[in-house]
Amino acid sequence: MTRTTLTIAVLAALAAAGAQAQPAAPKAAAPAASAAAPAGKALYPQAQFDLMLKERLAQGAPDSPELRNAIREELNTRELLVREAKKANLDKNADIKQQMDLAGQTVLVRAYVADWIRKNPIPDGELKREYDAIKAQMGDKEYKVKHILVEKEDEAKDVIAQLQKGGKFDDIAKQRSKDPGSKDRGGDLDWNAPGGFVKPFADAMAATPKGKFTPQPVQTQFGYHVILVEDVREAKIPPFDEVKPQLQQRLQAAYLDKYFKELRAKGGV
Repeated sequence: MTRTTLTIAVLAALAAAGAQAQPAAPKAAAPAASAAAPAGKALYPQAQFDLMLKERLAQGAPDSPELRNAIREELNTRELLVREAKKANLDKNADIKQQMDLAGQTVLVRAYVADWIRKNPIPDGELKREYDAIKAQMGDKEYKVKHILVEKEDEAKDVIAQLQKGGKFDDIAKQRSKDPGSKDRGGDLDWNAPGGFVKPFADAMAATPKGKFTPQPVQTQFGYHVILVEDVREAKIPPFDEVKPQLQQRLQAAYLDKYFKELRAKGGV
């Protein structure tokens, strides 16, 4: 597993920590449940009930007798299934023991990383610098553009010649464009900031007046483009406070990458 993959996996586990509520198991799912657990009898520690109730409430479930009863049934069913599994000696199976060890390790790692993130918050100054860098990359304008993508420069020049003779951009895009994501829409790419495109495309787009198409083919790694700038507007950049949570998550990944690297260096791996 790569360093980035590990970081994403840890963050995903943290994000999903409260979202893995399991539905209450059907009463018929527990082997010999009626014989082993009379109605109302608790086979589980109270601490387990309290923890599960806390998790469900944190997920937004309203506290109610129905919720508490569902948790009791689930915990009792789990305990009965565990007993049956042990009777079948499944807890002594080597592969299952490894899975149980890994599951316990996952819980511990998730708890530690959550604690580490809580103790190492991203400074607001760093979040603001990241926000400003993204704003600068996006630019202060957005462009509504269409394009026609072809493989060869001569094809692009021929497209431009057709347009100069009065050909309709949408029709030519549908007939000749190699971009499967936009050709059926007449080449429409909707509104975008320059930062959303590769540099040659973005530079040509920004240099083309509203209502005009590029007079020369624009080469990128994808092929040759003919770009039509339909409209231009001021960029709608959300305020810092609105995107702060996303910025925190983005930088937390970088912080965790750095921390994991330091741990591996200290551990000699």
